[in-house]
Amino acid sequence: MSSRARGARVPRSTADQPPPEAAGSGERRAVILGPRDRLIGQLHIDGDVRLGGTVEGEINATGDVEVDDEAKVNASLTGRDVSIRGSVSGPVTARKRLVVARSGSLTGDVRVARLVIQDGANFSGKVSMGPQSDAPATPTEPEAAPDAQPTTTSDGKDRPAPGKGKAKR
Repeated sequence: MSSRARGARVPRSTADQPPPEAAGSGERRAVILGPRDRLIGQLHIDGDVRLGGTVEGEINATGDVEVDDEAKVNASLTGRDVSIRGSVSGPVTARKRLVVARSGSLTGDVRVARLVIQDGANFSGKVSMGPQSDAPATPTEPEAAPDAQPTTTSDGKDRPAPGKGKAKR
């Protein structure tokens, strides 16, 4: 027999609730980790992520990533806009903008389109900046396929494919 009154509502944590319906309602999906929550592993989400606890591994979001003041993150972060107010150690990719707030600390290389580091923030790492920041790096000299054909230069002469000897005729 239950000790609660009949008809009384039992509070449920947000973790017990089904995910909100994003399709058609205009709402974006979000995952929120509170200050006592811990995640070890990978999280890939079609939506936003707000981190308030301890995270180790990889966070990949199509939406925004927010790291709260109390958060301790030792992970790679990828998102549209990334905002860091807590402590992050690991590479960060922000497709639009990365903000390291005055209470934030970031140790790791970043790939960003736009970067804001507020006065008082801590940052240590390399920055790759530009609109193609999430495109994979291309090698300086592409390797030729095993049976690559010679290339024709602007003067009309055949040249052997890179990395190969004489062209086959």
